[in-house]
Amino acid sequence: MASPERPRRRLIVNADDFGRSAAINEAVVRAHREGILTTASLMVNEPHAAEAVALARACPALGVGLHLTLVAGRAALPAAESPGLADPAGQLPADAVRAGWRFFFRRELRAALRREIAAQFDAFARTGLPLDHVNGHLNVHLHPTVLPLVLEIGRRHGLRALRLTRDPFWLNTRLAGGAWAYRVRHAGVFTLLSAAARPRLRRAGVRHTARVFGLLQNGRVDEAYLMRLLPRLPAGDSELYAHPSLTDFRVEFEALVSPRVRALIAAEGIQLIRYADL
Repeated sequence: MASPERPRRRLIVNADDFGRSAAINEAVVRAHREGILTTASLMVNEPHAAEAVALARACPALGVGLHLTLVAGRAALPAAESPGLADPAGQLPADAVRAGWRFFFRRELRAALRREIAAQFDAFARTGLPLDHVNGHLNVHLHPTVLPLVLEIGRRHGLRALRLTRDPFWLNTRLAGGAWAYRVRHAGVFTLLSAAARPRLRRAGVRHTARVFGLLQNGRVDEAYLMRLLPRLPAGDSELYAHPSLTDFRVEFEALVSPRVRALIAAEGIQLIRYADL
């Protein structure tokens, strides 16, 4: 008797913060060429963004998207053009929670947010790279003030796919331990944000995966975590995101190029895809 066919499982493996440093850029390219990485999200305002774009052009199979940065990074526009959003040196607020409250309650910031989001989409368009997806630094793209602007502006730039950040909490409890306060807090916040965002994405015709892994790991997407996750990966389409670097998050880079992880993906019959394949 033939064995029953396995449910299809497809996985996007994404690197955030592409363009932030040379160490990140090299890790992204190596994780794509030597490992399981399929996509990367570009911070268009960071010092090594031009290098990242050049590297991406040499890796045509790597899907590249926009890593929208409204906190903890550099603004695309001078402070005078987005008053209240960035400081005079062009630095965006470092405290994401405080910034989120300001975005929500200070209506006068919405015009500045609109201009900054549009400037980052325009900067990505100037790279000439196809827009594989959009997400946000610290997942700010799901903020209830930000998301409608992303969908409106993204429509003009061919936005087809966006990260719907929902990391299944109860599955995560079986995969990892520790950092419980962080994990419970982020699971609760992003469960609510993703529930509110899902109907907006459906109405806009923007695609997303059924679930996203990596949020609750916060820099701990290591080999041991992946070896536990992959056999339990649910049916359907998922995203796993990490922050590979040859310096700060080297353990995540090593996980993405691990021969054991690659062998397990093959043994489990998991198909590696990009957002463009959804």
